[in-house]
Amino acid sequence: MTGSKSTAEQYTRYKLKMQKIADVKNAMAVLGWDQETYLPEKGAAFRGQQLTTLSTIAHELFTEEDLGTLLHELHNHSDLDALQQKNIALSLEDYEKNKKYPAAFVAEMSQTTNECYHAWIKARKANDYSIFAPVLSKMITLKKQETSILGYEGHPYNALLNEYEKGATTTMLDTIFEDVKKALSPLLAKIEARPQVEKDFLHKHYDRDKQWKLGIDLLREMGYDLQAGRQDISEHPFTTSFNPHDVRVTTRIDENDFGNMTWSCIHEGGHALYEQGLPADQYGLPCGEATSLGIHESQSRLWENNVGRSLRFWQHHYPRLQLQFSDNLAAVSLNSFYQAINQVRPSLIRTEADELTYHFHIMIRYEIEKGLMDGSISANDLQHTWNEYYRQYLHVTVPDDVQGVLQDIHWSHGSFGYFPTYSLGSFYAAQFFTAAQKQVPGLDDAIATGNYHPLLEWLRSNIHPFGRFYTSGELCKKVTGKELQFSYFMDYAEKKYASIYNH
Repeated sequence: MTGSKSTAEQYTRYKLKMQKIADVKNAMAVLGWDQETYLPEKGAAFRGQQLTTLSTIAHELFTEEDLGTLLHELHNHSDLDALQQKNIALSLEDYEKNKKYPAAFVAEMSQTTNECYHAWIKARKANDYSIFAPVLSKMITLKKQETSILGYEGHPYNALLNEYEKGATTTMLDTIFEDVKKALSPLLAKIEARPQVEKDFLHKHYDRDKQWKLGIDLLREMGYDLQAGRQDISEHPFTTSFNPHDVRVTTRIDENDFGNMTWSCIHEGGHALYEQGLPADQYGLPCGEATSLGIHESQSRLWENNVGRSLRFWQHHYPRLQLQFSDNLAAVSLNSFYQAINQVRPSLIRTEADELTYHFHIMIRYEIEKGLMDGSISANDLQHTWNEYYRQYLHVTVPDDVQGVLQDIHWSHGSFGYFPTYSLGSFYAAQFFTAAQKQVPGLDDAIATGNYHPLLEWLRSNIHPFGRFYTSGELCKKVTGKELQFSYFMDYAEKKYASIYNH
């Protein structure tokens, strides 16, 4: 038997092992999707048990000695191609990290996540943070333990940041958010000095079924493959992928807020297009997974803001919208609609914030998460701290917990370190879209006629197919020729909002 054949056989063994682990994780993902869409209330306890069992199995499969031995052997083979070498290197890195987690910790985290999610739902229904606080405190304790398990340099929060955006640190993010404050604050001040645009017509009654149909139509026209996905309703819009041929999105509908569903659909559609564009032949392997949460968010933000809130986009869609909702929009001009959907005004809810003040919502969560991990903020203080930050940074008064500290699902999932990737995503999106405009002839004209194929093809060629082969920074430099630069976002924002607010 030749060495090459031996390597090929070993790589096949590795691939089968990784796909088996992926099968278990994706079975969990299906149960998680069901938990947030259709699960009967009485099924919650057993669902938690099922998810705990599967998470334990996945952990055991990914930390077994046989897999570790195989990865170490393959890591030393020189006859693998570049893609195979990258998969092995990343899997070995993931394996050694996962080996750090005791099985008991994994089981406790899974069970606590289930308890935390359902406590969050109950707290939201009662509009009472005190219902959520004790279980969240337990979750925070576990996340602090996790920082010690993973290890870190500098701030303990760095350990959690690295899970979502490899290489990100508090030093890096402190610098970025300082740029946000210095550059965005003057722009917001200019906007506040101008007459406010009118948007009351977006808060008239918009029929639920008509909104649903609009959302499905927008997803389909963007290129979302409904034979490889579906849309449902959930408390908090999300995208989940079980493989590139089964990528599902959810939305929520408010009949008195047109924007709630519309941009949820476009946003989640951007995530879904990325997942549907990942290479199916790399299923279960690192190069079949998203680069990072920041790059994932760049895809949703690019579609939601750079495309979906552009005048070009609505030049095509608005006449149809006026027919669908003629009672509300027949007398509203395209330009008035465009200004309304881009109104800048400090608000309470992150997911409904405009694309400028949004980054202050993220900065608040970033500061809170840092404090929770270093102990300067506790779960019992969280409600007060949240409300004070909103007063300080956005100059708004938080009236209740649902519109305040209970608004996001992330902490109930244990997703600490996730929020900063939202801002990073917007900044990557602006830089990527600028590159696409330069590299795709007639792109703006295509968007103005409802043809998104050139943009999707550019994304399929430049962003989607690489998985984790490149880090976020490497991918950004490959695609745009430069490292991530906040100036691209500011250039985009200055031009756009100067035309809307005439400043």
